[in-house]
Amino acid sequence: MMKHTKYDTFEAIDQDLHILKLQRQIDEEKLKLSVEHVKQEMYPSNLLGELAPLIQKIAISLVAKKVLQKLN
Repeated sequence: MMKHTKYDTFEAIDQDLHILKLQRQIDEEKLKLSVEHVKQEMYPSNLLGELAPLIQKIAISLVAKKVLQKLN
């Protein structure tokens, strides 16, 4: 919610407008960084990299089952 400020000079208005402009620019840059971060996280090699340990565990489990079946 915006605060209501009573301004005495145009310089004070200009100063607040400048501050708001800078805050908007900072927020835009934060948004750009967030979008880039999401893009990097969703990149196929990153997704596969996160799945590799799970795939490895499943593969080891299947190999172990085959070996145990042959021993019985």
